[in-house]
Amino acid sequence: MELLKEKQAAEALGVSKRTLQRWRFSGDGPPFTRIGPRRVAYPEAALAAWCEGRTFNHRAEETARRRSAEADAERV
Repeated sequence: MELLKEKQAAEALGVSKRTLQRWRFSGDGPPFTRIGPRRVAYPEAALAAWCEGRTFNHRAEETARRRSAEADAERV
C-alpha cells in the first residue's frame, strides 16, 4: 500500500495542505490514515477512488447526484 504524505497528496490533487486539513475537519475530503498524533497520510488508491467518485460526464449529472444525496439526507 502506497501512502502519500500530506504535501504529496495536496500536490497530487492540486490543492494546498491547508485545504486538505479543512477537508479532514469537515469530512469532505478523501479518506486518510492517521500515522501518529500529529501525522496523517493518504493511501494512493483512496485518493484515486475519491477523485473517481467526484468525476462527472456533464454538469447535469453532478447536479442530479447532489440533489439525490440531499434528498437521501432529508429522509434520515
